[in-house]
Order: sequence, then C-alpha cells, then structure tokens
Amino acid sequence: MGLESTIVCVDNSDYMRNGDYLPTRLQAQQDAVNLVCHAKTRQHPENNIGLVTLGGGRVLLTLTGDVGRVLSKLHEVAPSGNINFLSSVRVAQLALKHRQGKNHAQRIVAFVGSPIENEDKDLVKLAKRLKKEKVNVDVINFGEEGENDAKLNKFIDTINGREGTGSHLVSVPPGPMLSEALVHSPIVAGEDGQPSVATVGMGGAGFGFDFNPEEDPELALALRVSMEEQRARQEAEARKAASETPGGESAERQTGATNEEDMLQSALAMSVDPSPGPGFTPDNFEAMTEEQQIALALQMSLADGGSAMDTDSAPASAGAESDSTPADKPSTEEDYTEAMSDPAFLQGVLANLPGVDPQSQEIQSAMSQLTKKDDKDKKEGDDKGAK
Repeated sequence: MGLESTIVCVDNSDYMRNGDYLPTRLQAQQDAVNLVCHAKTRQHPENNIGLVTLGGGRVLLTLTGDVGRVLSKLHEVAPSGNINFLSSVRVAQLALKHRQGKNHAQRIVAFVGSPIENEDKDLVKLAKRLKKEKVNVDVINFGEEGENDAKLNKFIDTINGREGTGSHLVSVPPGPMLSEALVHSPIVAGEDGQPSVATVGMGGAGFGFDFNPEEDPELALALRVSMEEQRARQEAEARKAASETPGGESAERQTGATNEEDMLQSALAMSVDPSPGPGFTPDNFEAMTEEQQIALALQMSLADGGSAMDTDSAPASAGAESDSTPADKPSTEEDYTEAMSDPAFLQGVLANLPGVDPQSQEIQSAMSQLTKKDDKDKKEGDDKGAK
C-alpha cells in the first residue's frame, strides 16, 4: 500500500455508555481504534494518523506517526451529548488538507455508535465534496446499525461512484467484539484480502502481545516451543497431583503395600493351619504366581514336619522299614519346622522385609494365633513327659 494520512473520528456521545458491546461501546471502540491505528502504521512506516470527535467536531490530535500519542488521547474521550456526523467529517476533511505529506492519500475512518440525525440530502452533498477532493471514507456502523444503515449506505455509494471501491461500510451487530469483527474487514485487511500484520501481531498468532511473527520467524518458533513445553509441564504436574492421595502417597504405592501385607497374612495363616487351601495344590504348581509358590513351600514345610526329607533320602532299594530314630539323623540337618513355628523368629523376619509393618492388626492377629498354638504344643509335650 502507498502512503496515507488517516483521520479517525470517534463517537463520544452518551450512547457509548451502553453495554451491548463488551464491556461497553466506548471501550469496544477503543480496542477497535487501536487495531486500526496499528494496521495503518504497519502498512507503511510513514503513514500518519489524527483523532477527531464526532460529538462537537473537536480535533484531539493532529496527524502524527506516533500511535502511542493517538491512544493516549483516545483514553481521554468521555461520553457526553450527541454526535453531529456531518460537521465532524468536515472538520476531519480540513485536518487532512493541512497534512505535511501532500503525496499521502487521504482517508477518514469514522466510528458511529449512535443515531445520525443529519438529513440524507446533506449527507449526499458532503459525499460528493469528499469524492471531488479524493478523500476515501470508511465507516464502522455499530450499536444503532439498523437505524443508520440506509443513510450510510447511500453516503458510501455516493463517494465510490459507479466503479469506485476505495470507501467501505462495515456494520457490526451486537454480540461479537468490535475489534474481532474488523480483523477480516477491508478496513484493516491487506491488499490481498488477508488479515494484516497488525491483526496477527495483536494476538492472532496466540502470543497475546504486540509481536509480528513474520518479522522474526526464529523468535516466533522459540516462543511456540516455550509455550508448548510450559503447557506439557503444567499437564504433567496436574496428572501427578491427581494421582497423589491426601496422605501424600500415591495410589499405586498404597495398593502394592496392601497386596504385600495380604500375602504375608495368608502365609502366616497357613503356618497356623497347615491344611492346604484351594488353588495351592502341587498339581497346578506351574500356573501359580511367585507369591503363591512361596506360600505353598512354606505350607508344605510346616505340614510335613521334616518327614518328607527323610523319605526322599532313603534308598529306593530298601525293602524294609527303617528303624532309625530321630537321634540317628545327621547332626548337620537343621529342623526348619521348629524355626518356622517360633513367633519370635517370624517377627524378626517380618521386621526386615521392606514396606511391611509388623505392628499391623492383621499380622499381630496371625502372630497371636501362632503363639497360642505353640503354647498348646508345649503343654501337651509337658503332659506326656510327666506320664
């Protein structure tokens, strides 16, 4: 695009207090003016912008290339009274005549958010004068778009003439944000009809601040990677927090500890009651888990009482029954049955197992039963010796 000087006319009537455009018409207009100013200055660095009010036709700022000054003056606008579209556009036309760059194209961008009280014939007369002076006009019609639409359409058509396309009318109904409705409009779009770099820099790329990724692709890529990494970290922390229980332990650790205590309790119960339980027979030994095989070995050692070891060690050719007594057994053979029946020994083994609480209620109950059985066996042995 070529060089251009633009006067922005803002609506400062009492209608701008309405909240049908979030948060109010006045603040929605400020955001839209911000978008237009950035679009104009980025189309060419030498473009100039001025500011005029539609209510009273007051020149807030003459043509300048400093967008910061324009926005600073814009925030001083306060709703008061009604607008006079006809006289305010004439003031904007005079401000354009005093532009420093005479080779700059002339344009007026008017934000109309209240009813236009001027007659149609007066608007047509003004439009013919603007066309003669080669001044293009863009009008953003919002708030009272239904009432102003017919007048503004005739006004823009008169400026454009039969073949002209330099002036535009954009009517925005209540609902969407005013600035978002202008992103794809010909007022701020580039020559190819695509959103201008200003709209991309003002959050279109998802960066949330005034940055044009087309000017520095490497920085844009670094920002995207950084945001993705931050999002991944936040998701990981959320998953970790969801898996943690109020006590601070994960559900997996609690489940593993519970399963280990249940297995030990089952082994202790079998040491008290040596009768084999379901699923623990030697027939399906290969199908058992490692924990079940350990429990079965413990059960068989307690049930056999060492007799199976004596039978296996006897020669197969021996036809007569052995008359040997327990005193005849080798002195190096250890009696594991007595050790496994000793509550103190089992208590020491359990205390050395990781993740096992020997003081839990289940283990203490099983140890109590084992102690009672051991006391009963000792009592029976003492009675036999007395006889």
